[in-house]
Amino acid sequence: MKRGYRQLIDEAEAQIETLSLEEAAALHGNADVTFIDLRDRRELEREGRVPGAFNCPRGMLEFWIDPDSPYHKPVFAEPKKFVFYCASGWRSALATLAAQEMGLDAVSHMSGGFSAWKKAGHPTEAVERKG
Repeated sequence: MKRGYRQLIDEAEAQIETLSLEEAAALHGNADVTFIDLRDRRELEREGRVPGAFNCPRGMLEFWIDPDSPYHKPVFAEPKKFVFYCASGWRSALATLAAQEMGLDAVSHMSGGFSAWKKAGHPTEAVERKG
């Protein structure tokens, strides 16, 4: 049976923690919480990001989480709560489920993504172009 993107997102959201914008904003700035921006570099440069967020392009997530991967990033081994977000909340729902399945326990995603965060007037910061 074929499952489209919407079904995959719905299935993921049934198994993960989804934070409202207000819940995410209340966690922002907490030393025990890391916001993970799953958008690609071009999106960050064009739109900005949640201040202090760590950028992990969606395509690298599994490689950066796994401590056995040559691409592992230590940020994912820290004992923190992770709040994933993308532009609209679709990639972050799928990424949150993948991270959870890989053993990352304290992981959630932000409903509506960065677009909703920005529209609600929550803080953002510019990201400079590389090279």
